[in-house]
Amino acid sequence: MTASSFRIGHGYDIHRFGPKRPLILGGVEIPHDRGLEAHSDGDCLIHAMSDAMLGALGLPDIGTLFPDDDPELAGMDSREILSEVVEQCRSKGYAVGNVDTTIVAETPKIAPHVQSMKAALGNILGIPPTRIGIKATTNENIGGIGRGEGIAAFAVCVLVEAPA
Repeated sequence: MTASSFRIGHGYDIHRFGPKRPLILGGVEIPHDRGLEAHSDGDCLIHAMSDAMLGALGLPDIGTLFPDDDPELAGMDSREILSEVVEQCRSKGYAVGNVDTTIVAETPKIAPHVQSMKAALGNILGIPPTRIGIKATTNENIGGIGRGEGIAAFAVCVLVEAPA
């Protein structure tokens, strides 16, 4: 394996809670009394993953590719963002090898939804759920996330040369 046969990227995203909106994480609606404020559906897990993949390719982040001042993108389903990023990978000759993520939230509990998120994400990424890591932690009541003001997500991905 040569250095050009794989690429590694890191992504991060954070959104504050807002009222009267579904909470979407990893392409799955999670029961909660608040959703995340954003120009799109606010899926910070998919946003972090997308930025990790774009970074691995040396491309601009999702804020540049999907600007929050574009009214046509208002309320966009983040699964569409991820699908477009996967297409960018394919067009550059890469496929997703694996992704590893961490969600930071005081509430809601993430563990009951991990398998559903892995299945949804695996379908978009074109990889089995066993190559997707989704972990969750709290911020131990420290800072804005610790006070329950929002959710953050980190992601790392490995892109591999796609078979010819």
